[in-house]
Amino acid sequence: MAYKDILRNAITTYEDLEKWLTGQKARVDPRLRDVIAKYPMRVNTYYLGLIQKMNDPIWKQAIPDVEELEHHMDLVADPLDEEGDIPLGGPRTIIHRYPDRVLLFVSIECAMYCRFCTRKRKVGDDLKNPSMEEIGKGIEYIAAHDEIRDVLISGGDPLLIPVRRLDEILGRLAAIPHLDIVRIGTRVPCVWPQKLIEDTELVEALRKHTPKTLKEPQLFMNTHFNHPNEITEQSFQAVKILRDLGIPMGNQTVLLKGVNDDTDVMRDLVHGLGRMGVRPYYLYYADLVEGTGHFRTEVYKGKEICRDLCGSTTGFLRPTYVVDAIGGRGKVPVDLGYSDGISEDRKGGTLTSAIGLGKVYINDPIEKVEGKPTRHNPNRT
Repeated sequence: MAYKDILRNAITTYEDLEKWLTGQKARVDPRLRDVIAKYPMRVNTYYLGLIQKMNDPIWKQAIPDVEELEHHMDLVADPLDEEGDIPLGGPRTIIHRYPDRVLLFVSIECAMYCRFCTRKRKVGDDLKNPSMEEIGKGIEYIAAHDEIRDVLISGGDPLLIPVRRLDEILGRLAAIPHLDIVRIGTRVPCVWPQKLIEDTELVEALRKHTPKTLKEPQLFMNTHFNHPNEITEQSFQAVKILRDLGIPMGNQTVLLKGVNDDTDVMRDLVHGLGRMGVRPYYLYYADLVEGTGHFRTEVYKGKEICRDLCGSTTGFLRPTYVVDAIGGRGKVPVDLGYSDGISEDRKGGTLTSAIGLGKVYINDPIEKVEGKPTRHNPNRT
């Protein structure tokens, strides 16, 4: 089928990238081999086709950069301490940070490996791909904890696992009486919309698990568009299929230098999302992930953009600007009284955990260092 060819023909190796870059008349840096060895690459032919010129916003998100090998102060493999939020002695497919919500980790595979991914340490690594037995233990954990009302199915991308497996996961979650919400986090509508347009088996599985009564958990879909050029007729059709099923759609955007750190670009993005019927949800300050220093903006930049959107766009199209605080302290809404010192004149600032896990200072700008950085920060636990 055509949609499978889009993924099958993706560039994934240094040799693939060398050939493609040569065709673009771009310089091929041999250090890119080391980048790909450390952080896997996959750019499918659809997303590759969205690139209009070298180093444009689509290129930056997808094409490896030797700057991923640079070390920056405070950037670590697991900045959100997700491994620390795995229940002690419990299933490794569960991340339980918030009292009433959990993340269920089901896949390490994506249709395109984002160069800024918060799980660069995991994605594309077959050795870290969870088995159905491990996922099942995660579902059993959810069933055994009545306080959990909301489950985010994540990865990787849940829409890339076999449809039968996804069907089983959704079915078992739907049978848990204390769940109100089941969410799927996916970039498929953005980076591989043909999957939803052509894979009728997947669409029917999703249709099967949209609630028919108030007693069933509501199925939500959170997608991820970062730039207006990602909004195409194909992505609209993919989103329309999901909306026609009755699935509410939200979008999360990551603030990225050279991609969307500009008010006009962000306004165009949220307007495009509005035309597709997708509500902007969060604008994230990029997580402090090792290998992403070149994407960093000032913390204040996101606050400035969201301020400038006030009055210049529809209110419900303005996303909430958040920092996912280092060390697993949870998402901190910058504009709701949980931050101090984040301003145009004062770089960095103090963030207060919204879930009672204290305060943490965020350095701004992040410093580049030679070799692997080590640092003691008394604000961390």
